[in-house]
Amino acid sequence: MIKRPFWLDKVFKAWQKRSIVWLSGVRRVGKTTIAKMIDNSLYLNCDLPSVCRRLSDPESFYNSLEKDSIIILDEIHKTEDPSRILKIASDAFAHLKILATGSSTLAATKKFRDSLTGRKTLIHLFPVLWDECQNQFSVKDLDKRLLFGGLPEVLFWQKRDPEFYSEWIDSFYARDIQELFAIRNRTGFLKLFQLLLRQSGSLTDFTNLAKLSGLSRPTVMSHIEAMSIANALVLLPPFHGGGRREITQRPKCYTFDTGFIAYMKGWNEIREEDRGILWEHIVLDVLRTSFSEKQIYYWRDKAGREIDFVIKKSNNRLDTIECKIDPDKYSIDTLKVFRGIYPLGENYVISPRIKDRYVIKKEKLTIRYIANNTDHLADNEI
Repeated sequence: MIKRPFWLDKVFKAWQKRSIVWLSGVRRVGKTTIAKMIDNSLYLNCDLPSVCRRLSDPESFYNSLEKDSIIILDEIHKTEDPSRILKIASDAFAHLKILATGSSTLAATKKFRDSLTGRKTLIHLFPVLWDECQNQFSVKDLDKRLLFGGLPEVLFWQKRDPEFYSEWIDSFYARDIQELFAIRNRTGFLKLFQLLLRQSGSLTDFTNLAKLSGLSRPTVMSHIEAMSIANALVLLPPFHGGGRREITQRPKCYTFDTGFIAYMKGWNEIREEDRGILWEHIVLDVLRTSFSEKQIYYWRDKAGREIDFVIKKSNNRLDTIECKIDPDKYSIDTLKVFRGIYPLGENYVISPRIKDRYVIKKEKLTIRYIANNTDHLADNEI
């Protein structure tokens, strides 16, 4: 079993703040594997009817445990009332440490009657990060990570299996979307999901998506919200300060994994022109491990100039992130326009070809060149 110290450390640090940690992520992203890495814990698979019966009386169950026990409640959404099980633990058994896992966030799904505000710490498990690929999974080939994706099992493949991606999409609808949201129009939902995968990383046009999927615009927006809750995509809003030349409304949609994007586009290899947009997805995952989604934006003006990511900090500080496969091809032209409007903040270029960070000054602008790893992107460094 490959250890994943970055995520285990996040879990143990989260327990220092609250007794309940909610580990969410798409299916087969590695939640169960990480949960089983926690030593001296009681692991319960809530897919099993016997476990659900055991948890039907949470008070008796928790009273039967030793003090300071660690309990893993894997796939807790399979129980009848998961939020009640966790709420009782938080309110009456705070001495216990609980790791609960599930495919969705604790948002407004029919299964979760209480979002447990103030009672839990959320951790979103992303597909295998690039530095994890290199250090824990011994995958040094960026193109393999981009083409195969970051679900842990695919990184051990020698040959890509297209059926895996098709079966995963079917399972995602049947076991997550249908169960949690009771969406019955399978054909329309999957057609929309496939469109979003093909367009991943681009501006979202809800009206056009409705036309192409055969769904109504409100249904498209409702389905996209469900996909977001189920961790299958994120809508990145545009940053704007009220300027008339800035894009202010249309979000960018990033789906959850590069392997599924490549599969849906029919790619069998990664071409030079494909790497840039897929690399943005890899960088965004790492940014989301360090920053709240409410801090992360993109910036674009009506002339088409764009900053890949903008991190909103305190005191009007805005850090810019540019994702480049080849850092030598970075141009500061757009950055000069952006900094003319928003002068405060640091500027970063993130590239897989950078090993040691360095700084370059161009036309009074300081550019920091860094690698895409969790050490370089820690909140106190960027």
